Amino acid sequence: MRTVVIDPNGSVPFKNNAAYCVGTGRMGLALQKEYQDQLKMAQNIAGFSHIRGHGLFSDDMSIYQPTPDEDGNWHDAYCFTYLDRVMDSYLEAGIRPFLELGFMPSRIASGTQTIFYWKGNTTPPKDYEQWANLVKATLTHLVERYGYEEVSAWPCEVWNEPNLPGFWENADEKEYHHLYAVTAKAVKEAVPDMKVGGPAVCGGPVTPDWIRNFLTFCRDEKLPLDFVTRHAYMGNTPEHHGRYLYHEMRAVEDTYEEMRGTREIIDSFPEYKGMDMHITEFNTSYNPFCPIHDTNLNAVYIAGLLACLGDVAASYSYWTFGDVFEEMGVPSRPFHGGFGMIANQLIPKPTLWTFAFFNHLKGTPVYRDSNMIVMKNGNGYEGILWNICREERKTAELEIDVPAQNDMTVLVRTVDEETCNPLKLWHEMGEPADLNAEQLTMLREDANPASSCFTANAENGAAKLRFTVRENGLIHFTASPRKVNTDCGYDYEWYRIHS
Repeated sequence: MRTVVIDPNGSVPFKNNAAYCVGTGRMGLALQKEYQDQLKMAQNIAGFSHIRGHGLFSDDMSIYQPTPDEDGNWHDAYCFTYLDRVMDSYLEAGIRPFLELGFMPSRIASGTQTIFYWKGNTTPPKDYEQWANLVKATLTHLVERYGYEEVSAWPCEVWNEPNLPGFWENADEKEYHHLYAVTAKAVKEAVPDMKVGGPAVCGGPVTPDWIRNFLTFCRDEKLPLDFVTRHAYMGNTPEHHGRYLYHEMRAVEDTYEEMRGTREIIDSFPEYKGMDMHITEFNTSYNPFCPIHDTNLNAVYIAGLLACLGDVAASYSYWTFGDVFEEMGVPSRPFHGGFGMIANQLIPKPTLWTFAFFNHLKGTPVYRDSNMIVMKNGNGYEGILWNICREERKTAELEIDVPAQNDMTVLVRTVDEETCNPLKLWHEMGEPADLNAEQLTMLREDANPASSCFTANAENGAAKLRFTVRENGLIHFTASPRKVNTDCGYDYEWYRIHS
């Protein structure tokens, strides 16, 4: 058994930014009821401050609508009907947008290259003035509808993964720099206090050069830049089985080191030292048909990342909150390896509880390592434990000695492959593509953490909290001074003794 002794006066560095932002699919999906139901569940259970997704300017949002005059001449015009519906629903759910400016409306695009099932155009504008006017008109409308103070607090990112040729034609770095320059100036002209940033690159060997070149360009051109963005995924070279993708995962430490490398590049520029870095997408796999996303292993990998990414980043946005997602087509099964932490038909996946546990942590951090975070608060102690099993599957036995003058009541919620694993239950059901009412009810019930409680006796000024964390298990606990409040005459033991 491993023992950790908590120093009553201890304090450790831990920046918990897990709740700042969460990802979504394209913005037009927010018009669907299932999407809204999943967002409500994510907010009720975990609670996020911002939401980021693709497709703000894609054709299905129908913002850019040029109109002819009486002489047949076409003029720029805009329609914000769907935008208003989406933004209204976000704010009603208690979440603000982290705007991603893209993709290109087909009528002002310079080419026909598209990405995904829903055909987001990924070419530069044929007329940069039209693009700038679109950005300014949209932001001005949002200010008119929601107020300057509100909208100016929404971060604004320019494009998505321009270092990939599928997301930006030819992965043209100079063209992206031009796009950023025009867009950042348009943002500041419309909403001077809105924070704007980029370059939203994904991982890979070219990422350091893209970050460095982008910062050099912004510095030399004296462009507005309030934060730097990039993405982080843990998957190595994949194997394909049918439409599904599988890959070995990099260790949490390796992923963290890659992020730390970006932090060091930013800090190497005196002008940008200490500037916020937002990881505007992260997950294990980068594919929406990768079964790891449905598993308990995913939940503990994410716990490991949430425990350390705050050391280098102002936020890290999990991609995505729900499985209403259509980049590679409409999913046909409740479990299909989707990015979301909620499966379709409102079945929580284990990863949702990772965020619920981290997002509600309160107090002063007093202990942290690669498998545990412990906080001290006014009621006692609170912590999260996890057990990532990569090469070796092994149960972890842990003892946490906390300062205590009185016995402690320890409340425990457990998420592991035995107690909270709807994927396993679905498999045992025969992996039905279409769930009946009984199956759906059982899956939803099985998707909740197991609850338990025990008493830790205080001896010599300390109470020993003992936990068994099974393979790929995740535990949340609170420990507070025990209070017994039995009603006169009520005997918990009577029937057990007299039966």
